Amino acid sequence: MPGAVCPFLPKGPLSGAKGYFRFGEEAICYGQYGGGEPSPLPTGHLHDALGNIAFQDGAICLPFDASQIVENFGREAYVNGSNQAKPKAALSKLYYLVRPVLSVGVRKHLQRFHLRGWDKIPFPHWPVDRTVDTVLERLLQLSLKAQQRERIPFIWFWPEGAPSCAVMTHDVETTAGRDFCSTLMDIDDRFGIKASFQVVPEERYEVPQEYLDSITKRGFEVAVQDLNHDGHLYSQRQQFLSRGRKINRYGREWGAEGFRAAILYRREEWFDDLDFSYEMSVPNVAHLDPQRGGCCHGHALLHWKAAGASRHNNTGLSPLHILRDYSIDLWKRQD
Repeated sequence: MPGAVCPFLPKGPLSGAKGYFRFGEEAICYGQYGGGEPSPLPTGHLHDALGNIAFQDGAICLPFDASQIVENFGREAYVNGSNQAKPKAALSKLYYLVRPVLSVGVRKHLQRFHLRGWDKIPFPHWPVDRTVDTVLERLLQLSLKAQQRERIPFIWFWPEGAPSCAVMTHDVETTAGRDFCSTLMDIDDRFGIKASFQVVPEERYEVPQEYLDSITKRGFEVAVQDLNHDGHLYSQRQQFLSRGRKINRYGREWGAEGFRAAILYRREEWFDDLDFSYEMSVPNVAHLDPQRGGCCHGHALLHWKAAGASRHNNTGLSPLHILRDYSIDLWKRQD
């Protein structure tokens, strides 16, 4: 019938190990593959699944599990074969121990050293990666071909024909930053922007109720940013659970719907222990961040817990001092 979804079926057994393969020239995928052993690295020769597809009785037989592939990107399973890319624990502890006494210039040099070789990383594609979009577009094209159709009904994403959507967020990490929020809201209001302020609950500065009210009463949002911004929220499971209980309490007391971890550190498999509607710690691609990876979704924004779907930060450009480039050209390219 019109609008029916063409089923996608597995084509033979899949490999035991996960790895990299192509789905056309534009998309590098990560997961189990049924057309040979996938590569452990995203470089060199990769099997192309596009040449290993069959049409059978109105169904499309794929040499991979499409749901698994999308899930692997959303959970960053391709990063070292796990769901995270944590910095070395000992070096991380040492850095955060001495960080308060380091000048900005020294921190920049250390960060440049830590992130050396970022421009040689072949995957995900930087500064924006659309692999998930490309895979889904290709599957849609195959579905149309299998049903011998040229078009399908399409409802535009945004109201009134708007081409896109953007969310403005401000990380409040110091006392000076907290005290500047009123001025920053004045600036946002001049451009008709109602931003979200990511507030650190403990240790960085005092968070009086009057401060939170000054944000929400002007129509801006308050979200919780980590617990104390020391970079160790995801270091150990038990510590995370202990801190998570405090974070959830602050969320309830503040009426906050959103959460962001310090420095975009994250472990997606632990997100369900956070009692927030959405999470903002997973970038599109993160070559220039301490924790590399990314969800590879060009239209990603937030991780929506309530909806059971993954959406992420469409950014990975925060440490632009690494490039010594402070123009907005990279933001334009990402857009």
